[in-house]
Amino acid sequence: MKIGILSDSHLKSDYTKEVIDFLKEINCEYLVHAGDLCIEKNLELLESSGLKYVCVFGNNDRNLFSLATKYNIKTEPYYFKIKDIKFKLMHLPYYMTPDSDVVIFGHTHMFECEYKNKTLFINPGEVCAREKPLIECVQLEIKENEYIITRYFKNIKNTKFEKEEYIYER
Repeated sequence: MKIGILSDSHLKSDYTKEVIDFLKEINCEYLVHAGDLCIEKNLELLESSGLKYVCVFGNNDRNLFSLATKYNIKTEPYYFKIKDIKFKLMHLPYYMTPDSDVVIFGHTHMFECEYKNKTLFINPGEVCAREKPLIECVQLEIKENEYIITRYFKNIKNTKFEKEEYIYER
């Protein structure tokens, strides 16, 4: 199972489209957005991706509250399952308890991944390239006995994504 994870799109719908297209190209089956979508265009891009997706409100998404039902936007922390894996999704890193198999968060604009007490914590970094000139996303591949986290990033002036891989035994 391959899951594309992104966060902090802000007003950069062109970068969001590029990331979603890339995650589809590398065969992600699901998309998870950890908030700060900021504009309806970013929600439209998730919706039109053709993939199953889920997203949560970020601290900059108040103007999107009326669109919650139309675009399946959840309040944090949001718990869900894909197959037998339990996820917790949030924007703000306030609910960092190990009460799920995978905890996904955003807000800091910094990539993080750590496997601790049988819980995988992931922050995919930022799509919007606000804190640094990088567009970032993550592919989480879940296999029977391991998590493979691939961080993809590219300078806004480059055309190709580079990658770093992290593997944890489940």
